[in-house]
Amino acid sequence: MDARERDVAELADVLRGRLVERRRAEAVPGREGDGDLDLAVRDLVAAEAALLPAGDREALVARVLRDSVGLGPLETLLADPAVEEVMVNGPSRVYVERRGRIEPTDVAFADEEELRNTIERILAPLGRRVDELSPMVDARLADGSRVNVVIPPLAIDGPALSIRRFGAHRPGPDELVALGSLSRAQRALLEEAVGARRSVLVSGGTGSGKTTLLNALSSFVSPRERVVTIEDAAELRLQQPHVVRLESRPAGVEGRGEVTIRDLLRNALRMRPDRIVIGEVRGAEALDLLTALNTGHDGALSTVHANSPADALSRLETLALMAGVGLPHAAIAEQVQRGIDLVVHLERGRDGARRVAEVAEVVRAAGTTAVRTVAAGAAVGDGGR
Repeated sequence: MDARERDVAELADVLRGRLVERRRAEAVPGREGDGDLDLAVRDLVAAEAALLPAGDREALVARVLRDSVGLGPLETLLADPAVEEVMVNGPSRVYVERRGRIEPTDVAFADEEELRNTIERILAPLGRRVDELSPMVDARLADGSRVNVVIPPLAIDGPALSIRRFGAHRPGPDELVALGSLSRAQRALLEEAVGARRSVLVSGGTGSGKTTLLNALSSFVSPRERVVTIEDAAELRLQQPHVVRLESRPAGVEGRGEVTIRDLLRNALRMRPDRIVIGEVRGAEALDLLTALNTGHDGALSTVHANSPADALSRLETLALMAGVGLPHAAIAEQVQRGIDLVVHLERGRDGARRVAEVAEVVRAAGTTAVRTVAAGAAVGDGGR
């Protein structure tokens, strides 16, 4: 930051303080304040910084508005369409992910208070709050981006904020083939499987592109079908005309009002769905999903965190056992074998590229559930895309 930018930033802080005082005074009983914030800021800048050049005055207005109702220093990063995720580790360390690679930035907050104010401005329109009683929060912005916040005392070095962005454009199967994430053979296999109402489970690690692929696979679903999507945070953007989108809800400050993925899945079965799409299976809802798949609700699509197709099935069995209904492991394994048809495993290479490493079919071998590779992918980490 050069001397001019530093002077503009310091003056913007002073004017923002005066703006807050003025708005508070206008809010006293019996007075009706000016509701146009942009006009109020411009009037303030004209009155307090009339000697500045026009360009500096415009920069000052933008800075005051940004720090009053925007996302502060993060506005610049979020304006870059190449930024996939923003990660704030305290007021002085901000990182971004571009094309699958994490890199540091020179963006910083003035202090912890400015960071906390930015967090509050993010959460307030969403009806969410974070404080010492509830020091963690997970929320979704209007554009579908996911926000996670952890504050002290849980976050030792100051508030930790991450914003995972989801652009308005979601790549389809053909674009994934062009990017090298999916081979033509894999695309043809998956199109046939989804069209034939085979149940597909997408597995992979964090940031491997599971939701992106799930969204692309949904394009193979017939437009005549009624589809119900269930997610923790609504990220999927299905193009079919008959789609019902459901989103879970955490408990409120008083500890009531929670609606889980499992609650939504049970209700979705009563909504006459032709197909159910679950953003991610991560808890006891796995048992309800397996029950649905074995009682006529075939063709489901979902994702799970796992290191391989075989691990994905093992994890699904473990999650189903977490329901605590006392079913033996053998019964759960039988449900997995009969309910899941294909596992598509994604990996992210060292070069940041995300690729389908394997498409595996669920089979029975030696009396146990196993997988058999039906379409292998290119080796990850080779530098290609």
